[in-house]
Amino acid sequence: MSAPADPRDELVEHLPAMRAFAISLTRNGAIADDMVQDTLVKAWTNIEKFQVGTNMRAWLFTILRNTYYSNRRKAKREVADVDGIFTESLAEKPAHDGHMQMADFRRALLQLKDEQREALLLVGASGFSYEEAAEMCGVAVGTIKSRTNRARAQLAEILGHNDSESLEMTDDATMSVLSASKVSSF
Repeated sequence: MSAPADPRDELVEHLPAMRAFAISLTRNGAIADDMVQDTLVKAWTNIEKFQVGTNMRAWLFTILRNTYYSNRRKAKREVADVDGIFTESLAEKPAHDGHMQMADFRRALLQLKDEQREALLLVGASGFSYEEAAEMCGVAVGTIKSRTNRARAQLAEILGHNDSESLEMTDDATMSVLSASKVSSF
């Protein structure tokens, strides 16, 4: 009794038919070749889902057809930018800026008086109300408000922010600590 053949061995037999089907769908040889390649990769990586003894060509054509329709759906969401004009106007803020800003923020936070840092972290970062923070610290609500306000002003000064410029921080936690309204919490 011979061992069952590996279904991967049969994939190559169907390449011409797959390419013809892909060309009939796309009307473009280069796109058709890409689709056939995508189909082969999907088939190869999911070969355990193929049931030996069933129709390999039908299975491959189903994958190819699904790939074609997935690509069409994706293309509807994409913006055509043949001249590259739209692409040239795009910019992405480097990820390292957030790390650098957070490091600067941590250094500045450590420069605050302990009471101010505590109040600011409770109200600004942890999201507690002034009343809750006052109760936790055993002081009056006005004291927490004052400490928080002074801490925010001191942080803004240390970080070189003034009232006229907008805060363009990478992380919400920093923004919530520096601003009077809570954006999010740690």
